[in-house]
Amino acid sequence: MKFERIDQIDRIDLTFVPSSLSKQCRSLIESYHRVHGYAALPDLLWKSGLGPFIESQRDLRQLLKRASMSRSAKRANEGFVRIATTILALEILASSFAGWAGLHPEAALIARTLLQPSASHQQLPLMAFYLYPQQTVVPNVLATLAPPLDADDEDRAH
Repeated sequence: MKFERIDQIDRIDLTFVPSSLSKQCRSLIESYHRVHGYAALPDLLWKSGLGPFIESQRDLRQLLKRASMSRSAKRANEGFVRIATTILALEILASSFAGWAGLHPEAALIARTLLQPSASHQQLPLMAFYLYPQQTVVPNVLATLAPPLDADDEDRAH
């Protein structure tokens, strides 16, 4: 997937993210919030400076709108988890964390391009929050986000 102009970035279909990475990110996010609660997730997304990025991406903007307007806490949480999952996966690809960029170089290039224009004060805020609490790497998180043994991950997910 190539872009001709930077203004096309908002029209990118985010399904280029490898499904195995999305699943692992989702698992990490859900396990964290099952313990600590989901109520802080929307604040985490906004206070970390991701609001402009979310607003700039059509798919994420639609998820945000549905989650924010939902009367069901379960549906709202699902929407915020999907947003966080996508952004965390993009951050992992863009930073080449755990070798994901090597396995999916085109996806990594797209992720870097997407994240670059909206670089907040903290470049990879969800990685910092979920992977590096207290500035240390959590060993079980590294194992959770390791790429699959078979590099045949052609199936893409949101």
